[in-house]
Amino acid sequence: MSANDRDWHPDTTLVHGGTTRSPFGETSEAIFLTQGFVYGTAEAAEARFNGDDPGFVYSRYANPTVAMFENRMAALEGAEAGIATASGMAAVNLALMACCKAGDHVVAAKALFGSCRYIVETLLPRFGVETTLVDGTDLDAWRAAIRPGTTACFLESPTNPTLEIIDIAAVADLAHAVGAKLVVDNVFATPIWQSPLALGADVVIYSATKHIDGQGRCLGGIVLGEKDWIDDEVMPFVKHTGPSMSPFNAWVLLKGLETLSLRVERQTTSAARLADLLAESDAVSRVIYPGRDDHPQADLARRQMRAGSTMIAFEMKGGKEAAFRFSNALKIVKMSNNLGDARSLVTHPATTTHQSVAEEARAELGIGAGLLRFSVGLEHPDDLAADLAAALAASRG
Repeated sequence: MSANDRDWHPDTTLVHGGTTRSPFGETSEAIFLTQGFVYGTAEAAEARFNGDDPGFVYSRYANPTVAMFENRMAALEGAEAGIATASGMAAVNLALMACCKAGDHVVAAKALFGSCRYIVETLLPRFGVETTLVDGTDLDAWRAAIRPGTTACFLESPTNPTLEIIDIAAVADLAHAVGAKLVVDNVFATPIWQSPLALGADVVIYSATKHIDGQGRCLGGIVLGEKDWIDDEVMPFVKHTGPSMSPFNAWVLLKGLETLSLRVERQTTSAARLADLLAESDAVSRVIYPGRDDHPQADLARRQMRAGSTMIAFEMKGGKEAAFRFSNALKIVKMSNNLGDARSLVTHPATTTHQSVAEEARAELGIGAGLLRFSVGLEHPDDLAADLAAALAASRG
């Protein structure tokens, strides 16, 4: 990554950051669909393997197209380095595994995606890592849970699906007091609206499947942080266990980055308007949107984020039946468990993304039977507003 990468505005970095070119001088990034690389001499191979020559060895370790995606994301995020993975969940697992070993302690916010909770509640304890879940919005709960043996703290902000805002800077201070790293899943905020590293986080992770691709094409993830930690802790895990990103997917994601800011800005503008529309409906009991003054952490959202979100959560008054009637009546908005797409998408978390979370835990997180998660796309906002209005009318039964 050149020094200039860090001096550019984000929009420029999203187009040019981390780009390298072959001797052919191609305009668009090349796709290096190769498993391995050849060496001119045995001495050259030895130099590659012992680290004297920084070239590529094997695409499970590193690949030129994947490296461009990693370097562009690092430049955008203000990170020293990054490692791309095959999916967002591979990135979550990689980041947490690289932070701890048997006998360590991890503290995480309760409001997590269902698969993230599985890693924290089930997988890590299998390997001798003790874990504690806390109310992420309660700093006293973090303070009480973090202890000298804590090596990592993990949170999403905004959370999935209830869009809670967690004070990243405050949790970072508490983690750092005992030498722990703060790992932040920044998917709902996107790098356009929130910069966790600048707020004190040590590690940022993304499911690149979401806004970074943004067009429903491929899976991907990335872990970003300090170079020494990436090299010493993360890279050996990748090298020996293989959660590597496909070069083709890296190329698709590089294309997605070129329009990321344009898409997120348009989606956020539409989301703010549609959140107001939903809040005015007598079929909806509550709307949760970080850009609204009635959000439970509205002041923190304004301090921590540069704008609202492409995501809205809202509760239908008639519970699951009303939520299903609403969803089934939509014509433009599609039902899908994905988010951050060019298409507007709605999902019912209690029966899909958070179905594996115990009912009692869902209730504690505010994931009621009538809660819907709405990912706002790139359709014209007038058309989306009309689609929502018709579905709201149909939800009354």
